[in-house]
Amino acid sequence: WVRTYKEGAIRDVTMGKYRLTQSWLGKLIPELRLADMDRTAYQQLINGYAQHHERQTTMDFHHQIKGAILDAVDEGLIPRDPTRKVIIKGKQPRIKKMKYLNQFELHAMLADLDLGAEASWDWLILLIAKTGLRFSEALGLTPDDFDFTHQTLSVSKTWDYKNGGGFVPTKNESSVRKVQLDWQLIMQLSGLLKNLPHDKPIFVHGKIYNSTANSVLARHCKNVDAPVISIHGLRHTHASLLLFAGVSIASVSRRLGHASMTTTQETYLHVIRELENKDVDIVMRALSTLI
Repeated sequence: WVRTYKEGAIRDVTMGKYRLTQSWLGKLIPELRLADMDRTAYQQLINGYAQHHERQTTMDFHHQIKGAILDAVDEGLIPRDPTRKVIIKGKQPRIKKMKYLNQFELHAMLADLDLGAEASWDWLILLIAKTGLRFSEALGLTPDDFDFTHQTLSVSKTWDYKNGGGFVPTKNESSVRKVQLDWQLIMQLSGLLKNLPHDKPIFVHGKIYNSTANSVLARHCKNVDAPVISIHGLRHTHASLLLFAGVSIASVSRRLGHASMTTTQETYLHVIRELENKDVDIVMRALSTLI
């Protein structure tokens, strides 16, 4: 089913998730035939998976299997849908503490960068801090993607650094976007990109490991006594600073290339709650001036 309907139609990352689902079926129901899959057997399968995974991961597992099973029902291979009314369970999600820098820490860290005449990890750190790009999106940039006249950057592809390199599509359709750049970054990059091949990735020189970029960033954080964050933490830093500066969730969502505003709200819930507390103070001050 995966080979017929999914191969060549989905990204390699998503295909990997389908293969992982298949391996779990081999662990949990190695002897169960499709013809014997009833509601009880399916619920037991989901329960078995849920013992090892959080609820959302279990929901994703269910959706992948359900797609195949519904096709089996349509083909007449089984008489009815055994996934109907399934109860999705799962382990309690771990509390994820998002690491990001505040404005002063970010300013100090950026001041520690060594921005030489050639493209380097330090240049990549500056670019992600000022644009909020994903690591793979930044790696996929070429000089052609920059429009210095309109101060924009076009994100239309990523670099497949996990699987040997090469350009691949963005994470989702919303990830294809134009990101506005500040004039200072434009001036800096115009000199850096001037003599580079227009259609070749700027930051890719041989095999890429995100652990290397994380190590470089960690060194700069330590140099200025700032919390050590990852390259992805720079993306969180960028978004958090925009939200604290009063930029709307809708605008931040578009800039980050999120599939929906819900993703932005869920990811930055802690920031939004802090802003709501500030809003209460502003509302109270405004109302106290009324007669």
